Amino acid sequence: MSVPLIQKIRVGAYIVGKKLSGEKRYPLVLMLEPLFRCNLACPGCGKIDYPPEILNQRLSVDECLQAVDECGAPMVSIPGGEPLIHPEIGEIVSEIIARKKFVYLCTNALLLKKKLDLFTPSKYLTFSVHLDGLEEEHDHAVDQPGTFKRAVAAIKEARSRGFRVNVNATVFDGHPAERLAAFFDFATDELGVEAITVSPGYSYERAPDQQHFLNRAKTKELFRDIFARGAGKKWRFSQSSLFLDFLAGNQDFQCTPWGNPTRNVFGWQKPCYLIGEGYTGSFRALMEETDWDSYGTGRYEKCADCMVHCGYEPTAAEHSLSRPWAALMVKLRGIRTTGPMAPEIDLTKARPAQYMFDRHVQEKLREIRLAEEAASEVREKGRQPATNAA
Repeated sequence: MSVPLIQKIRVGAYIVGKKLSGEKRYPLVLMLEPLFRCNLACPGCGKIDYPPEILNQRLSVDECLQAVDECGAPMVSIPGGEPLIHPEIGEIVSEIIARKKFVYLCTNALLLKKKLDLFTPSKYLTFSVHLDGLEEEHDHAVDQPGTFKRAVAAIKEARSRGFRVNVNATVFDGHPAERLAAFFDFATDELGVEAITVSPGYSYERAPDQQHFLNRAKTKELFRDIFARGAGKKWRFSQSSLFLDFLAGNQDFQCTPWGNPTRNVFGWQKPCYLIGEGYTGSFRALMEETDWDSYGTGRYEKCADCMVHCGYEPTAAEHSLSRPWAALMVKLRGIRTTGPMAPEIDLTKARPAQYMFDRHVQEKLREIRLAEEAASEVREKGRQPATNAA
């Protein structure tokens, strides 16, 4: 089963409870980013462009668990960077599972075989392995030959030891639909993973390669082509049918940025996992102080082409409960790949992009230096001989 039944029941009950209580904004998945450091440097990624002082920072076990408790979301995704680099990742995961949260540990799998002994198979734990297509496309996307073979070997080892494994595919411009369809066949039939998570890449402003991000029109056409090739096949996706229908241009969703709040070494990131335009010291402050209405496609330039699952899957999940017949019809009939698309959002009134990366980096560096100076003073005082009272 792509998603365990117990997970469907608990997440569904959580959403129903929030709606019955009248809570307008609530988290669905905590994006817990314990560090930025990675053992790859993918040209389409803007997550690792930090000075060494920041790349050396990481959230402690206590900070991670505080974020989980503070947020209260039923699911926790642990991206990065590469979370398996974190020396306490095993303890972090086991403690989150002890809280009965569903953990998706996102990894490029280069360290997975070596680290498997840190974990115990559980319905609460899924390894989400980053694979951007078949061997040629994946190795090109991560700019390192041999990574596909290593990831596939790690997936097979993890599955042989009873772990749940998904693959997480990011799609870029120029990736042929027939090759992506072949990749979905491979993941489903040969690897036998529980599910596939698929999403168009977000155009990170710090990514080295700015030429291969999809715009919304290209995204919809590509996914219609992919899904047309999958008609009658048993591809398993971890995402809702309405989100996949959205990728094919059949839904006019707006994003729900508070649905997947992010906690990282800077703090709680405003407004979402993809855009860092400020940080708060608490989850409550994030929810209360963020001007949510100023973000989203048609509202903000940086959101113009975004159709990424971390923003739109929470929207689709909410619609699946409020309009269950719509989700059921997509499930039964399949994703429509011909005919008119849902109206596109007007982008002409979006406010201009703001660029805050350098300011946030400098503020964090000052914070790190002050902490180091304070620690140095404590150590120095500890080395000073005690004086006798007169």
